[in-house]
This record gives sequence, structure tokens and C-alpha cells, in this order.
Amino acid sequence: MDLLFSLIFAICTGPVLLGSSSRVRLVGGPHHCEGRVEVEQEGQWGTVCDDGWDIKDVAVVCRELGCGVAKGTPSGVLYKPLAEKEQNIFMQEVACNGMEDTLFHCEWSEDVFNCLHNEDAGALCEISENVRLAGGPGRCTGRVEVKHQGQWGTVCNAGWNLSAAKVVCQQLGCGRAILTQRCCNEATQGQGTIWLTQVSCSGQEPSLWDCPSGHWGKNNCTHEEDTWVECEDPFDLRLVGGDTRCSGRLEVLHKGVWGSVCDDGWGENEDQVVCKQLGCGEFLFLSVKARRSFGPGVGRIWLDDVHCSGKEQSLEQCQHRFWGYHNCNHKEDVAVICSEH
Repeated sequence: MDLLFSLIFAICTGPVLLGSSSRVRLVGGPHHCEGRVEVEQEGQWGTVCDDGWDIKDVAVVCRELGCGVAKGTPSGVLYKPLAEKEQNIFMQEVACNGMEDTLFHCEWSEDVFNCLHNEDAGALCEISENVRLAGGPGRCTGRVEVKHQGQWGTVCNAGWNLSAAKVVCQQLGCGRAILTQRCCNEATQGQGTIWLTQVSCSGQEPSLWDCPSGHWGKNNCTHEEDTWVECEDPFDLRLVGGDTRCSGRLEVLHKGVWGSVCDDGWGENEDQVVCKQLGCGEFLFLSVKARRSFGPGVGRIWLDDVHCSGKEQSLEQCQHRFWGYHNCNHKEDVAVICSEH
């Protein structure tokens, strides 16, 4: 009897999800509320055929992901990298009335026929602002605040770690999480309700709402324990000096300034990630002479000792030194040529 009571107590008082774990996601977009629609079945992610796909279906996806209102039904092929040829297409002829809680509650056919990945469905939702970084110098640094019942409140640092910070930075469309700490002095403390504590993320969640946490508004924290997070600025890259956007000297954007990348340790895996991120097909092998034909850069050298596995979707996900730390000159600038398709 004691054991049964303990089990019931643990279930009732244990961590809860900020939002139900979703079996749908949007891939390749600028934020988690836009992209190619993918659904999960038996641990595998597959796409959705756009036969019959309309704004009512998108409305259900937006609701399931905790995003705002449905804004459009873009083609899934707009979002790079494209789905792999081997990836399954799990749903066809989706027919929602727009009021369902999840896409799987809609009518749909699992017998997919005559549908290829060039017909993958996409979705565009408004970003429902329910997490922000406040009190900092910009939108990517500050005190973590979440919105619940129409009211903004803070998050207690108890249980918080860099993995949770990573989720917040990703959700806000910022760069990598570089610092998280307990704040705050009186100038940076929050006010009002402390909504959350014991937030526990793995770092792989698409949004903070997918992380387990304590119950809303129930904690013994003070605003001296508010959580502070610093993210890098949004990441971007380009190839300059070539005949097309898919060839040239590599430059990355940091703190609003474009700078080059040093070629120490650079190889085929790194080339592959750059071409993939730009939607430019496969990388092409370049001789040292060909790489130097794009000329040296000027100004900042932002990255050095970049190491990728080749499976990353963005160069930002690869290992590298801290921004601006290097032992290079512009004769060592990286150049890349991609196949363009």
C-alpha cells in the first residue's frame, strides 16, 4: 500500500511538460513556426504530401506547435536542405476542419501514392511570442521571461543549465548559447510572478515548452535567482568573389560585421556543411591555387579550427574556437565551390 501511494504521489507531483510533446515539426525555416512539415511515426520522421493541403491543415499544425495563427501554405521545397530521397512520406490527402488539436486527429491517408518530395507540404505560422530575453543590450541577451495566462514572468535559475539556454536561443532565432547564470542585481531583476523553476532540457527540444519543469507559479524562488542568458547573434554566411552565390571566399556574420574563416583544419566535411546550408548542392574539390583565386579578405577573421562531422545543418553547429580567436592571416581564408544543384 505504501508503495502504491508513493507511485501515485510521484506521478502527481513530478515534472510536467510546458506543452505536450508534439509529433509534428517544421524543418528548414527561419524559426520553429515556419518550414517543411514533418511528422513522427514509430520513432521515424517523414514528410507530408501537399495533395489537398490547405490553410485549415496549417492552422492545426500551428496550434499543435504553440505558434500563432496560420499565415500560409508554402511549398516544402522552399526550405533547405531538402528531404533526403530515402525519407518516408507518411501522410497524404490531409483534410482538417481547422479545429483539431493535432494533425493526427484530422482525416488523412497513410497509403501514399504518386507523391514525391517535390510535393512536400510546408507551413507558415505567426510567431507567438511566449519567451523573451529582457533587460539586456539586445533581443539575444537578457533575463529569461515566459508568458503564461497573458502575463510575463521570470524563470528561476534552480535546475537551469546551458542546454535550456540553447533551447531558448534557438527558439528566439539567435545564435549559440554562450552564457547562462543566476542574476540579478536590482537593476536587472524581474518583477511580478516567477512562473517557472526546475526547467530541464536536453538541448534538442524545438522550444522551451517541450522541456519538463515544475508547476507554473509554484516555487520558493526570489528575483535574485532570475535566470540570465546570453546568445550569440543570429548566424549567417555567404560566399563572395565568385561567379555565383555558390562559389567564393567564405564569410560569416558576427555582431553585424562580416569576416572570413581561417583554413586551419578545414576539409571536405566543412565544405559539405557550407554547401548544404546555402542550398547549393554538393561541394567540389578545389586545388590550393583555385581556392586562392578568390583573393584574400579584409577586416576580421572570425573563425578558426572549425571541425564538422558533415551531418550538421549549419556551420554554426560545428566545433570552433571562440569568435575572433585565431593565429591566421588573410592568406589562409577559406574558399568553397558548390555544384549549385
